[in-house]
Amino acid sequence: MYKMIKDRAPAAQKSFADCSGCSLCLVVCPVWRNCRDIAMTPHGRAKALQHGADVTQIAASIESCTLCGACEPMCPEKIDLIGMTLDLRRALMMQSDHHSTQTFSETTATVNIAAARALLPDAALRSNGAGLARIKTLLESTGNIEVSTDDGTDISRALETGTDIPAQRLAQFLAPLRRLKEIVVVDGLLLHQLLRWLPGVKVIGLGEALSRLDAVRRMLRATDLYVIEPRAYHADYQRLVGHYERLRSEYGCTLSLDLQRIAIPVRSSRLHEMDDFAQARWLLHGRKASRIVVESLEDRALLEGISDCPVVHLAELLEAVDNKEQGRSH
Repeated sequence: MYKMIKDRAPAAQKSFADCSGCSLCLVVCPVWRNCRDIAMTPHGRAKALQHGADVTQIAASIESCTLCGACEPMCPEKIDLIGMTLDLRRALMMQSDHHSTQTFSETTATVNIAAARALLPDAALRSNGAGLARIKTLLESTGNIEVSTDDGTDISRALETGTDIPAQRLAQFLAPLRRLKEIVVVDGLLLHQLLRWLPGVKVIGLGEALSRLDAVRRMLRATDLYVIEPRAYHADYQRLVGHYERLRSEYGCTLSLDLQRIAIPVRSSRLHEMDDFAQARWLLHGRKASRIVVESLEDRALLEGISDCPVVHLAELLEAVDNKEQGRSH
């Protein structure tokens, strides 16, 4: 079964023109589950484009995509569905009357990263000083790592919205990263692109980096629901299926995966109005857990609003145990 799933991992060469209309992407699409409108799915976009539709005619569908990447491993044609959607968003931005007002980093100096490893936090982690320090300390247990002052937040935002990224800004961002041995990336969409931009560098998500640490893994319980960050997971799906299967097998925790080993997203993208709480409740439905462990701070904030059980970030597991033991001692 595992080998069959691995063999469905997407190649990056095919386009929507290769869509056969099998509709397997609908099985895992959170937008389809929410609205039941096939026009809002990868299938719908592909067929519309095959029949001559212009990007402006399918603008709502293009913007509805959560970019979670769940559709890619399911596609038997191995279409690069995320790459195609990003291209469509850029085309839509160019043809629409709504030009982006996004600004990019104006620094002209290239960031100097002295260590061989770097952590690229997202905006949520960057604003959480204690959380960032905790994660850096954990990651340093396997070697020196530096928190990059240029985390590419503006580039990730541009990818999401379809804004054209100035060549000089992209080159400036990538230059110091090319010299590294390992990059730990918090933003799953940025990770998706870095895997393509930096094929010679080891690029992994924060969830994988933390869940590989023995000290963190040992804190997992069989009664935990472990919520995987879907963008990072699906960006390197072929390799990560095995990693998380070993995690589940060793510690017994329930993973936020469906029967096809696709990660179920907790939330929607920033571009549309899909009901985040409805999606999160659907994820939790029927899953009994004494604690929810998340890889994403944004997922934690959302799940805390609807769950009766504790929600902790993966990096907080050691602290949660320490606090519990201190409580017993008093």
